[in-house]
Amino acid sequence: MQNIQSYHEAFIKHLDTFIEPKKPNTLYDPIYYIIQLGGKRLRPILTLMAAEIFDCDYNKALNAALSIEVFHNFSLVHDDIMDDAPLRRGKVTVHEKWDINTGILSGDAMLILAYQLFENYEPKTFQALAKLFSKTALEVCEGQQYDIDFETRDDVTISEYLKMIEYKTAVLVGAAMKMGAIVAEASEECQNAIYAFGKNLGIAFQLQDDYLDAFGDPKTFGKQVGGDIIENKKTYLYLKALEFSNSNDKKQLEHLYSINPSDSTEKIDTVKQFFISSGASDATKKEIENYTKKAFSVLDHINISEANKNALRTFGNDLMTRNV
Repeated sequence: MQNIQSYHEAFIKHLDTFIEPKKPNTLYDPIYYIIQLGGKRLRPILTLMAAEIFDCDYNKALNAALSIEVFHNFSLVHDDIMDDAPLRRGKVTVHEKWDINTGILSGDAMLILAYQLFENYEPKTFQALAKLFSKTALEVCEGQQYDIDFETRDDVTISEYLKMIEYKTAVLVGAAMKMGAIVAEASEECQNAIYAFGKNLGIAFQLQDDYLDAFGDPKTFGKQVGGDIIENKKTYLYLKALEFSNSNDKKQLEHLYSINPSDSTEKIDTVKQFFISSGASDATKKEIENYTKKAFSVLDHINISEANKNALRTFGNDLMTRNV
C-alpha cells in the first residue's frame, strides 16, 4: 500500500488533467477556483486507498476519486452561499469572488461533471458507482436540510445532531471508500464493511471539525474560527454544554445563541468559556475518540492484510488529532 503523500500526488496529477480552459469561462473559472483551493483531499485519498486495499491498481479508481472531490466541492460552494460564508480554506468564497448566481450555476455544473466521470468505467461498475452516488448525494441534501432546520429549533437532541452530521458529512466519506472497493470488484460484504469504516470515521471527522471551529488556530484551520457560534449552530459542543450546565448558565448560553451582535468577538469568547467550564469540550473530544474506535472495530471483519489495517488505523488516528 502507498503512503498518503503518494495517493495525494497521484490525485493532484489527475486533477490537473480535469482542469482545462472551457467556455464560458464565467461558468468554469469558479469551478476550477474552488477545486484548486486545496484542502485535505481526504475523500479522494480514501477512494484510492480503498481500491488498493482490495488488491486493485489505485490508478483505476482515479476517476471515481475525482468524482467524489468534485461533488464535495460542489456542496461546499452551495453551503457557503446558504451560510453567507466569507472564507473557504482561507480564501474568498466563490459567491463572494463572483456573485450568488454564478455560485449556484457553477455548483450545478459541478454536480453534472461529477456524474460524467463515471462514464469512464465499464457498465457494471458505472451502474454500481452511480447508484451509490445518487443515494449519497440525496442523503447529503437531507443532512443539509436538517442543518438548516436546526437553526430555528430550540429542541434539537444529541441523536438528531449525530444523524444530521452522518448524512451531511459522514456518508460521503463512507461512499468514497466504498467506491474504491467497487472499482476493485471487492465482495459486497467487504464493500459494506469499508463503507461502515468510512462513515464512522466521517462522524469523528465532523465532530473534530466542530471542535476546531471553536478552538482551532485561525492560521491553520482555513475557515473563520467561531463561525458556528456566530451562526448560532447547535453543534455537539453547544448541545453538550446545555446538557451539562446549571439552569442559570443554560439560560445565558441560550440567550447568546439568540443574538447576533455586530461585533461577535465577545460572544465567541464567552461561549467558548461555557464550552470549557461545562465539560462540553472534553465530552466532544471523547466522542471523537469513540467514533474513531467504532471505525477501527469494523476492520476486524474485513479480509485484508494486517499491514493494511494498521495503515487505516494510522490514517484515522492522524485525523483524530489533526489541527487543520
